[in-house]
Amino acid sequence: MSGGDAIPEFAKTKSGAKSGDGQDVSLTNLSAFASGPGIKSGAEVAAILAVAVVIIGGIELALRIFHVPQYIMPPPSSIVYALFDEFPLIAPHLGYTLVELVSGFAIGAIVGLVMAAVITQFPFAEKIVAPYILILVTTPMLALVPLLILRFGFGYTPRIIAVALAAGPMVMINAATGFRRVDSAKIALARSYGASTLQIFWKIRAPMALPMILVGLMIGAIFGLLTAVGAEMVGGGFGLGNRLTSYSSMIQMPQFFAVVLILSILGILIYVLFFLIGKKWASWET
Repeated sequence: MSGGDAIPEFAKTKSGAKSGDGQDVSLTNLSAFASGPGIKSGAEVAAILAVAVVIIGGIELALRIFHVPQYIMPPPSSIVYALFDEFPLIAPHLGYTLVELVSGFAIGAIVGLVMAAVITQFPFAEKIVAPYILILVTTPMLALVPLLILRFGFGYTPRIIAVALAAGPMVMINAATGFRRVDSAKIALARSYGASTLQIFWKIRAPMALPMILVGLMIGAIFGLLTAVGAEMVGGGFGLGNRLTSYSSMIQMPQFFAVVLILSILGILIYVLFFLIGKKWASWET
């Protein structure tokens, strides 16, 4: 387009503003994600730590007072000791799981974003794709892992495919929702200046959908982690899921819960990563 036909900069929609079709573009559920808990005061941090100490200390004390065997429930101190003691053996399996998660998630996220863009721009495509997406969303991916292993073997391939199938629909659904929930007045104004469909998508729809895209990526990553661990438990000789199966079969419960703790930390890191990205690139939503 020539300089005189350039699309002007639009004022940002205030939180709670309504779109032209009556939809709320503030995305209340997303605003909580984008704004996050905020910077906590010293008193709040101290209260959180105090509650954690009370809970963990209470569990430790109760297990020792009632002499609960470690093969039933190990005390937190034993879990922490096992984490540091076994970490050199667990670390390679952590790496295998991360390779599966990152590879599968990248494939699923890219396909999900492309599909979201296509069905947003071409409603007829959504009518064709929607039933298959519904099947993927409602079918537990772990049910397909044995079939994938039978076809592709016990290596990375079936696990990466399972992670991609679990993450992709989550990304697509949230991204498509974000692409649609755009102020129609801005689109109408852009069209009045002669903007093409592609320009409207990149300059209006994509930026406005960024918060929902980040939510979809976060959910997809967490679903991908769960699927990767489940696939490792079903078959194969490596990965954190394999360690869970191995430790539980040998009744090494401190080591078992140490792996569970690692998985919990991974989930928290995924949330923190997308929270920080949202604070930097999508904080305008709030």
